[in-house]
Amino acid sequence: MNYLAHLHLAGQCPEQMIGGLLGDFVKGPLRGDYPPAIEAGILLHRKIDVFTDNLPAVRTAITRFEPPYRRFGGILLDLCYDHFLADNWSRYHHRPLTDFCQDFYGNLSDYAEILPDRAKRFSEVAPRVNWLENYAQFQNLEYMLERIGQRFKTPIPLHQAFPELQRDYRLLSNEFHQIFPLLIEFTESQRLK
Repeated sequence: MNYLAHLHLAGQCPEQMIGGLLGDFVKGPLRGDYPPAIEAGILLHRKIDVFTDNLPAVRTAITRFEPPYRRFGGILLDLCYDHFLADNWSRYHHRPLTDFCQDFYGNLSDYAEILPDRAKRFSEVAPRVNWLENYAQFQNLEYMLERIGQRFKTPIPLHQAFPELQRDYRLLSNEFHQIFPLLIEFTESQRLK
C-alpha cells in the first residue's frame, strides 16, 4: 500500500495518520523520537506492509509483471492500489477525498518541525500539487513512476512499466477490491491491541 492507503488505514487519530505516512520515511527501531501515537502509526504501517506482502493475491500480481519490472512489482502495485482507492474513495470512506486530504495536509504541517527531511518536503509539495488526490487519475501514475524511478542511485525507467498496469487494469482492480477489505479488518484488529 502507498501513502493514501496507509493514511486511510491508520484510523482517525491525526497523529496515527502522520505515523502512517512516516512509515515510508522512518527506518530502523523506534526510540521515542516521536509522540507515542505517531510511533504507533509507524508500527501499524510496518505491520500493514508485512501483511500485504504476504497475501497470495499480491504475490500473484507481482509475478505477472515482466522482467525487469517484476523486481519493482511492489512499487507498481502500491501506486496502482492507491489509484483504485482514490478512484473508489466513497466506497471505503464517508468523507470526500478532497476534504480528507486537505485535513491531513493541515495536520501534517502542524508537525513540520519533527518530520524527517523527505517527509518535510512531501508536506510542503503535496498540498500545492494535490498529491494524494491525483492518485484518482490513472494516467498520473505514469508520471509518478517516472519520478520514483529517478530517485534510485542509478535511475530506473519505471514509467515504462505503465503499459503493464494498463494491460492488467481490470484484474488489478478486482484484486484490490478483494484485498482492501481484508486490510481494513486487519488494521482494525491491530488498533484494538
